[in-house]
Amino acid sequence: MNDPVPSIALPDSACAERVGHYLDTLTKPPGSLGRLEALAVTLAGLTGEDFPGVTPPGVVVFAADHGVAEEGVSAFPQAVTAQMVANFVAGGAAINVFSRRIGARLEVVDVGVASELPPGGIVRDRVRPGTANLAREDAMSRDEALAAIAAGRRAARRAAEAGCRCLIAGEMGIANTTASSAMLAALTGAPVAELVGPGTGMAGEALAHKRTVIEAALAERGPDPADPLDLLARLGGLEIAAMAGAYLEAAARRLPILVDGFIATVAALTACRLEPALRPYLIFGHRSHEPGHRVALEALGAEPLLDLDLRLGEGTGAVLAFPLLEAATAMLAEMATFGAAGVDDSQAS
Repeated sequence: MNDPVPSIALPDSACAERVGHYLDTLTKPPGSLGRLEALAVTLAGLTGEDFPGVTPPGVVVFAADHGVAEEGVSAFPQAVTAQMVANFVAGGAAINVFSRRIGARLEVVDVGVASELPPGGIVRDRVRPGTANLAREDAMSRDEALAAIAAGRRAARRAAEAGCRCLIAGEMGIANTTASSAMLAALTGAPVAELVGPGTGMAGEALAHKRTVIEAALAERGPDPADPLDLLARLGGLEIAAMAGAYLEAAARRLPILVDGFIATVAALTACRLEPALRPYLIFGHRSHEPGHRVALEALGAEPLLDLDLRLGEGTGAVLAFPLLEAATAMLAEMATFGAAGVDDSQAS
């Protein structure tokens, strides 16, 4: 993994075309299952399988702290990152509950938590104990950003080798909406005021302060939007870099990727700037309540599957959307054709 960006193959267009034609032979009017049919065609092209499978899914939650929490940009103290990691290990968080419902393989990876963590149940791949305060200095070095990307790639490789057929990346890190908003502003040129929402619960003067901190950091850090690795090092988070790496590795292994909310989508946008060939492998699970998520989705030309006003993170929105992928594959594998069912299809075309 010396090269941070693996080789990613184009989707199998011939397979996608075959599946598109096959869908029209099933016992339904052509196109009547709408976006579910398009999803089935997408999954076929990504996997190169006429009858693709997405089960079991692999969920990886990357955890890391952010030095910018010192600026009072979060409603929760930095110690909550480690406390929530302990909750993941104990099985009590939302991502645990939802992952169990879909039979997911769940892994928690420490790529940069600043506090002590429980002794077991965590993959320890820590690059450094939290980023530096991006309001005062670069969040990390370029080499550290590369190391975090490599940690994400290793996690995706473990999921693939364990038999997972779809990847969902989640995150935990107090103040990571600040880092993500700064990155998105630099990547898109959008005004900070249009991107920054409540995160974990900021409002009023606290929210205005958060925006001011980000604007000042952008001016001080001077990231190069044409160099995504530079931008990631100056403004990003270790878990954001790890998610980008996980996406790249999963796509290189032809695994469909179900993208979560705001922070996960900023990681996806960054990864696509590193390697545009990644984009077809990204399926977007939901539209977050965070205002910046709309901007990130538009930058990727993405239309998410769900819109539930979520803003939790952890991978929860993507996990909730996963049954739609299962439904798309089951439609292909289990629905009868007109011929097999003895149904007259003369009006279907």
